[in-house]
Amino acid sequence: MIMNIIFLQFLLEIMFLTIIFLHLTKKNFSAAVAYGIQSLVICFLFINSFFETGNVYIFAIVLITFIVKVILAPLFLTRLIKKHALSFSVSTYLNTPLMLIVIAGLTFLAHSRKFFPLTDIIPTNQVLLSMALSTVFLSLFLIINRKGVLSQILGVLSLENSIVAFAIFAGLEQSVGLQLGVIFNIFIWIIIATVFASMIYEHFGSHDVTFMKNLKD
Repeated sequence: MIMNIIFLQFLLEIMFLTIIFLHLTKKNFSAAVAYGIQSLVICFLFINSFFETGNVYIFAIVLITFIVKVILAPLFLTRLIKKHALSFSVSTYLNTPLMLIVIAGLTFLAHSRKFFPLTDIIPTNQVLLSMALSTVFLSLFLIINRKGVLSQILGVLSLENSIVAFAIFAGLEQSVGLQLGVIFNIFIWIIIATVFASMIYEHFGSHDVTFMKNLKD
């Protein structure tokens, strides 16, 4: 690898920490910034793939990923936060101690022998694949545990980044059409999610999904 394993592991650790931060932070603006940092890590991983393969299409993916995920997505989210004066995100279903226990458990599970058939696809990347898999699990938990629509949106976007990171270390990043399709879908999804979140706020006066528990057909 052009970037050595230690540096790539460092990048994944940054991504892992941004997801932990998304679990712990109460400030929506900080969460949007954390997602931008996480997406920047994905750009660096694609740059590494570009230098390894020399595939010009991967360089195009780097540019599009940077524009859509690092710049446009945080701007959309920041605009949504300012529009509805959202200074803080809503609470979680689990309290902080229980949440940290679940995070530790999911991280341990991702590195366990149970997932060796998945993380040992490329033996030299086994540690990196385990770390990427743990970010997938933690992103899923973020979607489940957060009560706020904005936090859940960030959870979905974080999950997509985690899957991309896993795909890169599994040697699947060569599918240019798939990556461009995913990036396009993310861009459209962010627009739809922004409109949807605005409609929820206008109707319920809150982005807390628990306010919708009394909805009936």
